[in-house]
Amino acid sequence: MGMIDPRIAALLEVEEIRQLRLRYSASLDSGDIDGLDQVFAPDATVTVTVGTMTGLPAIKAGLADAFRQFDRDGRGRYPFMHAITNHQVTLTGPDTAEGRCYLIDFETASKPDPNPLLLLGLYADHYARIDGAWRIIGTALEVVWPAAEGTR
Repeated sequence: MGMIDPRIAALLEVEEIRQLRLRYSASLDSGDIDGLDQVFAPDATVTVTVGTMTGLPAIKAGLADAFRQFDRDGRGRYPFMHAITNHQVTLTGPDTAEGRCYLIDFETASKPDPNPLLLLGLYADHYARIDGAWRIIGTALEVVWPAAEGTR
């Protein structure tokens, strides 16, 4: 069997990396916080609306807390839905990559305002292959809408 075309090999790497964000959404939205072990590196840094968390235990604790805060109906699943789109990934080395994607974040729990749109944002991610598996090593969420106070 011959060598795999390098373009096909790169495409497979990019697809594996894109799966990280899909796994993130599925894990967080469904309340499967332990599923985040398959998304983030042990020493990853995550900056989102609730602040910056460093290390997998802090990330899981922070996101579990956010889940509890939004699960106002006590359903235990899907109090929000993180829709990921426009995902660009650039391989920067044999074991490193960076990417950006859009986040459309919906709230599904009951609230006074019936509009389910929570925010629109952009994730800027850095990835590394660790022990043969791609992981997010750093991410920052830029909220585009609603604009922060004083930026309109």
